Amino acid sequence: MFPASLRFVATKTATPWGPATLVEELSVQQRSGDKRFASVVQLLEGAKGERLVRFAYSTGGTARRGPVTLRARDVQRLVDGLAGCPQLADTLGFPGTKEGADGKT
Repeated sequence: MFPASLRFVATKTATPWGPATLVEELSVQQRSGDKRFASVVQLLEGAKGERLVRFAYSTGGTARRGPVTLRARDVQRLVDGLAGCPQLADTLGFPGTKEGADGKT
């Protein structure tokens, strides 16, 4: 099983609303056959303090935009990983996340 991983790096990134700073990042490792990739959820903060959430997928460590598809068990790992990303969890409407998507801790 691939656990979710957390990343806390003050990185600047471009958005359609201008530059933003990466506040928190949650990466859920996935596999389909021999293909390995990750779905990434990033909490960004704009110049005026506006919170933005970016969903992407990553192959070989390179983030790519496009459709992000999660299986139910991947959603569970994403929700479980939000426990380590309190600001991202709050922004997504999961404040104080202690339970997984299935209601279990």
